[in-house]
Amino acid sequence: MSLRLQLLQVARLSPRLLGDSTDLVREFFRRQLTPEGGGRDRQGRADLYYTIFTLAGMQAVDVPAPVEQVEAYLRTFGEGKDLDFVHLSALARCWASIGIERMPAGLDAALLERIEQYRKPDGGYEGDRNAAHGTAYGAFVALGAYEDLGRTPPKLLQLVQAFKRLESADGAWSNIPGTPVGALNATAGAVILIRHLGFPVNHAVGDWLLGQAHPQGGFLAVPRAPLPDLLSTATALHALAALDRRLSSEVHERCLDFVDSLWTAEGGFHGHWADEYLDSEYTFYGLLALGHLAL
Repeated sequence: MSLRLQLLQVARLSPRLLGDSTDLVREFFRRQLTPEGGGRDRQGRADLYYTIFTLAGMQAVDVPAPVEQVEAYLRTFGEGKDLDFVHLSALARCWASIGIERMPAGLDAALLERIEQYRKPDGGYEGDRNAAHGTAYGAFVALGAYEDLGRTPPKLLQLVQAFKRLESADGAWSNIPGTPVGALNATAGAVILIRHLGFPVNHAVGDWLLGQAHPQGGFLAVPRAPLPDLLSTATALHALAALDRRLSSEVHERCLDFVDSLWTAEGGFHGHWADEYLDSEYTFYGLLALGHLAL
C-alpha cells in the first residue's frame, strides 16, 4: 500500500470521533475547491499543493470530487516544466487521486524524470537545487510521487542509506546533517519511510518521539518549542503507529483535547493555538490525528 493510501486509510477513521460534526468537515472541503478545480491556499487561490490535501480530505470523509473539473485544472500544468520540486510531486499525486488513467500519455514518465533532477549525490532528494544532500522531507515528497504513479525510485537502497547522514546526536533525525538535536517531522518522516520500505528502526526512537508530547496535549516540532502544532501531532502519531508504540491513556486524552481545541464550527482545523487561518492541509492532518486517536 502506498504512503498516500496508508494516510488516507487512517484519516477515514476520523468520523468515529467527529460524529455529527463530520458533515461540517465535508462542507469545509467542498468550499476548498476553486471554480477552476484547484484547492485553495491560505490566500484563497488555487494551488497544486493544497489540491492534494483538498482531494485527500474529500476522500477521507466520502465527498465525491468533481473529477472533470479537477482534471481540467491539472491539464493546465502540462508536464510541469515551470513547477518546483514540491509542486511537481503535487501534480503527480493529484493525478493519482482522480485516476492515473486520466493522465495524458507519457506524462507520468515526464514528471518522474523532472523529479529525478532533484536527486542528490547521497541518494536522497531535496527541493533546493543548491543543497548537497537529501532531506527526510524531500524523500517523502519524491517517494510519494513515485508510488502514486505505480513506480519505485531507482537506487532505493541509496535513498534509505541517505538517512544515516541525517541522524542527530540525540538519537532522532534532522533535515540537516550533523545537528545535535532532532526535529519531530524529520524524525517522523524518516521512521515512516524506513519502516514503509521494510527496514528496521531503533526502538529508542519511539521514546524520543514520545518525549516531544506537550503537557497540555499535542506534540512539539522541536524540543522546547513554545507550542505544540497539529502537523507535528499527526506525524508523531503516524510514526508511533509505524513503530507499534501506543500512547499512555493520559497522553491520549491530552492529544484528543488538543486536536479538539483546534477545530472550528466552520469545519476546519487551525494548525496551532496561535494560527488564525483554516486550510485543507491542516484540516487533513486533523483528520489523520483523529483517525489514530480513534484506534
